[in-house]
Amino acid sequence: EILSTVRSFVDKEIIPHAQELEHADTYPTDIVEGMKEMGLFGLTVPEEFGGLGESLLTYALVVEEIARGWMSVSGVINTHFIVAHMISRHGTPEQKQKYLPKMAAGEIRGSFSMSEPDLGSDVAAIKTRAKRDGGDYVIDGAKMWLTNGGSSNLIALLVKTDEGAGKAHQNLTAFLVEKPEGFGEVAPGLTIPGKIDKMGYKGVDTTEAVFDGFRIPASQVLGEAPGRGFSFMMDGIEVGRVNVAARACGIAIRAFELAIDYAQQRKTFGKPIAEHQAIAFKLAEMATKVEAAHLMMVNAARLKDTGERNDVAAGMAKLIASEYCAEVTQEAFRIHGGYGYSKEYEIERLMREAPFLLIGEGTSEIQKTIISRGLLREYR
Repeated sequence: EILSTVRSFVDKEIIPHAQELEHADTYPTDIVEGMKEMGLFGLTVPEEFGGLGESLLTYALVVEEIARGWMSVSGVINTHFIVAHMISRHGTPEQKQKYLPKMAAGEIRGSFSMSEPDLGSDVAAIKTRAKRDGGDYVIDGAKMWLTNGGSSNLIALLVKTDEGAGKAHQNLTAFLVEKPEGFGEVAPGLTIPGKIDKMGYKGVDTTEAVFDGFRIPASQVLGEAPGRGFSFMMDGIEVGRVNVAARACGIAIRAFELAIDYAQQRKTFGKPIAEHQAIAFKLAEMATKVEAAHLMMVNAARLKDTGERNDVAAGMAKLIASEYCAEVTQEAFRIHGGYGYSKEYEIERLMREAPFLLIGEGTSEIQKTIISRGLLREYR
């Protein structure tokens, strides 16, 4: 029932407006308000905090439907879901009560900040630092690639505190940073520069965050557990990888829909191009890749729902879904011929969006590293 409602919303409220909003790089305010009314911001928030209490699987299938309409809209809710998940799983009772009801209503919207300008995938090399000063911490440093950095009012932030023991990963702490929406110096010591101009993934704001003597109470440490930020953020990243897999499935589904529709309309040599074996075989391969990616995404979401470790399954799903998405989208582009290069056709937008999924939440090479380590652990 939820998926049916979302699918109808996508067909009526997202697809007809996506092209215009994307080309203008305009934030989808009306669409976001519609998602609030549907309760989608509280989809996975426990019912006791005003959410729907749905599973990660339901969330992933909803994201797949939304990304089919326009990937940027799924980006608006992705980091929000990750932050809500982290608070639900690891927050103190006070933090849950303070944030989750308003997150369920969409009044508080979350963003996720781990990456830095020079960081790449080496999380242990984080330079942004928080130093204890009485009952507060003082944060200094720069963060990069915050999806919803300007439109959110709560950041889950990973920084170095040197309060753990042993390995570098144990010296990282996650903070819940409250801030106003907007750009510029939004709070004393916290600046959100303007939006980063991107090839695709437009409409949603992607930003930096610069901390310069930003003061935050110690009570804003997630779970009031200094030194445990890495494990908390990795739990969130596993949710994020399922999300990216779902987004890739959504784009691939849409690319396939566009391709098979066009192939039955366009005629060459006296018949629709879909009846030429060269095109028919492409469609068969595309549909098979879409189905395979969808099933792996569903499997990863189900594993996470059971509470089992799913880093390998999430990595596999993210790897195959993002790679297949790029391949299916390119084949759809080729089927459209010259028209695929025109901004009047939707496939042009998908061609700019699909590459993002190859790098978001960890590159394909990082996924292979995670998968191989997990396999060696299992088969030792």
